[in-house]
Amino acid sequence: MEAKSVTSKGQVTITVELRQRLGIRQGSRVEFWLVDDHLKMRVVKSPFNYTGSGFGMLKSNRATVPANFNSAMLFKLHR
Repeated sequence: MEAKSVTSKGQVTITVELRQRLGIRQGSRVEFWLVDDHLKMRVVKSPFNYTGSGFGMLKSNRATVPANFNSAMLFKLHR
């Protein structure tokens, strides 16, 4: 195990391997408690993972299509 430095704000970086193994993501809640001369940490809550659906992952520079868009009418206009 590698020792880590503590920043002036009291922050320590958790390695990617540990974050993945414990399911720690941005917004995760963790709690700490002191046991004798060491600190224990556990994940209390991890935010729901929306990446499974893929919704919102892609960005477009095009204008959005109105909710009442009718492709059949567009086809009739260009005939």
